[in-house]
Amino acid sequence: MDTQGRDFSTQDFSTKGAYVTGSEYTRDTNYIETRITRDGADGFPVEAGRYRLIVARACPWAHRSTIVRRLLGLEDAISIGVCGPTHDVRSWTFDLDPGGVDPVLGIERIQEAYFKRTPDYPRGITVPAIVDVPSGAVVTNNFPQITLDLSTEWKEFQREGAPELYPEELREEMADVNQRVFTEVNNGVYRCGFAGSQEAYESAYLRLFAGLDWLEARLASQRYLMGQNITEADVRLFTTLVRFDAVYHGHFKCNRNKLTEMPVLWAYARDLFQTPGFGDTVDFEQIKAHYYIVHTDLNPTHIVPLGPDPSGWAAPHGREALGGSPFGAGTAPTHAVDA
Repeated sequence: MDTQGRDFSTQDFSTKGAYVTGSEYTRDTNYIETRITRDGADGFPVEAGRYRLIVARACPWAHRSTIVRRLLGLEDAISIGVCGPTHDVRSWTFDLDPGGVDPVLGIERIQEAYFKRTPDYPRGITVPAIVDVPSGAVVTNNFPQITLDLSTEWKEFQREGAPELYPEELREEMADVNQRVFTEVNNGVYRCGFAGSQEAYESAYLRLFAGLDWLEARLASQRYLMGQNITEADVRLFTTLVRFDAVYHGHFKCNRNKLTEMPVLWAYARDLFQTPGFGDTVDFEQIKAHYYIVHTDLNPTHIVPLGPDPSGWAAPHGREALGGSPFGAGTAPTHAVDA
């Protein structure tokens, strides 16, 4: 039972010994690469109401797609299904829904949608995933491409005033920034947490904090990663920063310092958190429940920490002094949050 009275059971949702499996952690980045595009080249054309985005509020990779969907105002075009924060070795489950069944897909586990695409799908059952509702089969779980396609292929269904998250003139530079953020920070915290040897851990630790120091310097003189407006790059970094003190600092041993002890990054993260589409999609209780309950090999007691106090996220950040505008020529999202 968490502080909001929600029961995140530890009995059925654990994957003992599933994460620290070798000396150096290597992420499996082989995803289902089918795309949903305007021309339907892969057999899945952009079509409002046809697809369902499956996420978990605990997962940083899924969190990206939740934020982008909200910023672009795609709620009415792409429905969303939300898995609970804990899962077993088989799959993420819809335990937050009445009866433990997704109300649109009619399934208990996202695994069922993967198996409709590929029987006995052999790779990880991951979120986010986009499901073709008529067939009930997963179309893609390629999380970096999903959000880029929401920005480019779904323009017809974006809200009036949607920001440009993937501007053409910045794409080359953004690719370099995103790659460095992914390898050193997004995945860097996992390389620390799932390291199976002291040597692998120390190497990952040094790379992680070198990456964070680089970001601290880059953001000292500009409000956002790519300049004066929010882009996809900020979304990708935010989902790691918002989990840093709550999970990665202690659970993953990323403890040179806390985010709150890095003045520039902490102010930057608060700036984003207080921007519609970011903080309103964060659930710290589900985030902590996921990491501390599911990763049994790291936390065999399943004890979920009560802290840290999240109230600091609402403190003034002062980043307005750097100029810029969060949404550029666009506007803030106004659609009610549904995930």
